[in-house]
Amino acid sequence: MSAEQTAPAENPVFVVGQYIDAFNKGDANALATCFAVPGSILDGMAPHVWSGPTATQDWYRDALVEADHLDVSGYFVTLGEPLHNNVTEDAAYVVVPATMKFNMKGKQVTQSGAFFTVALRRVDGVWRIASWAWTKGAAMAK
Repeated sequence: MSAEQTAPAENPVFVVGQYIDAFNKGDANALATCFAVPGSILDGMAPHVWSGPTATQDWYRDALVEADHLDVSGYFVTLGEPLHNNVTEDAAYVVVPATMKFNMKGKQVTQSGAFFTVALRRVDGVWRIASWAWTKGAAMAK
């Protein structure tokens, strides 16, 4: 059975999509709901690593500060088809190609060729993101 055919509670890719949807909507509470406690994040933005019970909230706060500093707005991420969707008991590993669009100083920027790599664990029968890493792609301004 493919990942798309399984029920959301049984599909780690579904939770990855929920997390990205929450990011696209700017919904910090929904981001936190998708995340395991404790969790960790590895990102290209300094300080590069966030971990602990509020990792996702801390990262999101820092991302907003960085966006304000760089005059960036309108983040929107789209995910491609998973390159990896491996489940072993209560652990999962998902890698998806990603594209991020945003406005920087009034110009549309598209970052293609990125990857969103996610480790998940099943907590009380529900998949939660335990850790994620964003690998930047190439940014092209229009």
